[in-house]
Amino acid sequence: MSTEPVGGEVRDLVDRFISGQANERTRSAYAIDLGAFAAFVGEPAPEAVAELLGGGPDAARQLVLRYVLDLRRQGLAPATIDRRLSTLRALARDATDAGLVPWRLEPPTAHEVETAALAGTGAADSVHYLLPRHPSEIDRLDIQHYAIAAMQGANFLAPVEAPARVLDVGAGSGQWGFDVSEQFPDASVVGFDLVPGKLERPPRYRVVRGNLLQGLPFRDGRFDYVHQRLLVSGIPLQGWPAVVGELLRVAVDGGWIELVEGPLRVNGGGPATDRLTRVMGQLSASLGLDAEGAVFESLDGYLRSAGAGAVTRHDLSIPIGRWGGEVGSLAATDFRTGATRVCEVLQARSMLSAEDAHALIHGAQEEMEDYRMSYSYAVAIGRKPA
Repeated sequence: MSTEPVGGEVRDLVDRFISGQANERTRSAYAIDLGAFAAFVGEPAPEAVAELLGGGPDAARQLVLRYVLDLRRQGLAPATIDRRLSTLRALARDATDAGLVPWRLEPPTAHEVETAALAGTGAADSVHYLLPRHPSEIDRLDIQHYAIAAMQGANFLAPVEAPARVLDVGAGSGQWGFDVSEQFPDASVVGFDLVPGKLERPPRYRVVRGNLLQGLPFRDGRFDYVHQRLLVSGIPLQGWPAVVGELLRVAVDGGWIELVEGPLRVNGGGPATDRLTRVMGQLSASLGLDAEGAVFESLDGYLRSAGAGAVTRHDLSIPIGRWGGEVGSLAATDFRTGATRVCEVLQARSMLSAEDAHALIHGAQEEMEDYRMSYSYAVAIGRKPA
């Protein structure tokens, strides 16, 4: 069975797909939908469908994502867009059933479409952010969240009891705030980030979009508890004192601030991991980010310098690899996925070849078990003076 359908087979597939419909109205609708897709690709319908099927499932998904964004830009109604996607999905299903391709088309999710739309307008861009925007990033952030929560045995370590208002800065997928909403059902929880996170949210959770480097769009003394985690890959090294000052500003008098950050390096890595983290550090430095662990070392100091009191610091370590049980397996997935995304940036900047990237990631995965790798991070907690 070929994974690259030939032109004649695809032409027959398209003909059967339209003519095989018993209802004239359905035949007409399918022809219109395929015509619209062909116009987007810039080829006749059979050639456009061949392009959809010929590049593999990931390429097909990206092509459909670009198509959806184009339909949105045209101002088409959501129902029309859904119908055109359904037509492509049905045609791809027929191609699978006919043996032309060994996979089924998985259209992009609503979240992926929304994230891509934001990126296209520049709303999700940050010139300092180490990790590129990618549809899988939402899943990686969830995995990362569950690994940290399992390691800590709690969603947070600050002595927060019954907050009325909670702010999660750099909310990512939003899952941390979702769990806080469940723990404190009467609390109002705000997730602040460049992108909106997951679309299905608890009733008392809301999203505020913005760039932390431009300040927080909240009045002084608004939140009982302010949380920020793992933004070392997005905040320039020189910007940390001002950022922590903003977190303290929006906290109520007597409110708690919790910061969670780690260095770029891992503990116990072998030669592949060491080289991988070294080139990642070079990329971080080129973006003005911390590449030497200064933020990790200074986290509690930032809070004291901003004026927080009752500052405490907890140094923790997460195992990376199956040797570390469930937490280690989650951390391994987070590490592999994050490294893959960064390697894509390194390749685009000609800092690493595709062959080297593949070898380093594969080697690092083996070293997780052989060297029993781990990742250290710090939790710094402070209180705004009453």
